[in-house]
Amino acid sequence: MNIVLPDSDTLGKGLDFSVLEKFGKVSILGYTPQEKVGDVLADCDIAIINKTKMNEESLKNAKNLKLICVFATGFDNVDIAYCRERGIAVCNVTGYSTDSVAQLTFTMALAIANHLKEYTDFVKSGAYTKSGIQNHLEPQFYELCGKTWGIIGGGNIGGRVAEIAKAFGCEVIVNKRTPSEKYTCVSVDEICERSDIISLHVPLTPETESLINAERLKKMKKTAILINAARGAVTDEAAVAEAVLNGKIGGFGTDVYSVEPLRAGHPFYKIMNLPNVCLTPHMGWGAYEARVRCLNEIEKNISAFLNGKIRNRVDV
Repeated sequence: MNIVLPDSDTLGKGLDFSVLEKFGKVSILGYTPQEKVGDVLADCDIAIINKTKMNEESLKNAKNLKLICVFATGFDNVDIAYCRERGIAVCNVTGYSTDSVAQLTFTMALAIANHLKEYTDFVKSGAYTKSGIQNHLEPQFYELCGKTWGIIGGGNIGGRVAEIAKAFGCEVIVNKRTPSEKYTCVSVDEICERSDIISLHVPLTPETESLINAERLKKMKKTAILINAARGAVTDEAAVAEAVLNGKIGGFGTDVYSVEPLRAGHPFYKIMNLPNVCLTPHMGWGAYEARVRCLNEIEKNISAFLNGKIRNRVDV
């Protein structure tokens, strides 16, 4: 059994892939250019991928391929219809990164709400020392307690964010595909109109692409903080950049981009150095504990597949 990881560089350091050796030979490749993926999969039985695109072009010569394990929850990089046609099983992993992503969501929101960059820069620059004044309270900041936190996407991550927001004393409103009595469920437009903080936790689908667009940005409060912890294309990125530049919203944080890595000339280059903007390199899912959980789940997915059981299959 030949197992190939074509893009292990995207998985970070510290993982012990020897747990997979009981299934066969494991080939760990740091980075494989997309045009070379077909070559490395030629004699592969099982592929474990994160960002590598698995489509007809990359899979057409993978005659032995039986299983694709996605080292993630989202599987938009895999052509599920083609895999189904070829009889290639596809598994993902759910729930492993809930706490990791929720933690980054709040880190971004708190950093922007507390003007953390401005305050730390004031100390680092020596301005605090030179001031001779014990306290420095500009720019003005506000407590989250009593504010409205709007969550778009009420799955595992959105639900965890809701719990934390409530612990901070926020009123929480949620938009989710299947309304639940657990939350105050409202429309996306109402979230945009009412919320002081808005966080995005939805998968990328035709329905969610550009969900936050110029029209919805206009509905937001000028003080609103928008956090994207979903997928880059869930927002109209150019419209978001313009809203930030023109003071139409109060702050913006994102860990995700429509094309990754972030390309030179992207609209966010116009805003990335602003103090009310927080951009990170798609790291929110990847706390060490979350990555270990994901690898352990992949081990279980492979074991189940080889024993004829269906586990975390997204192709059936």
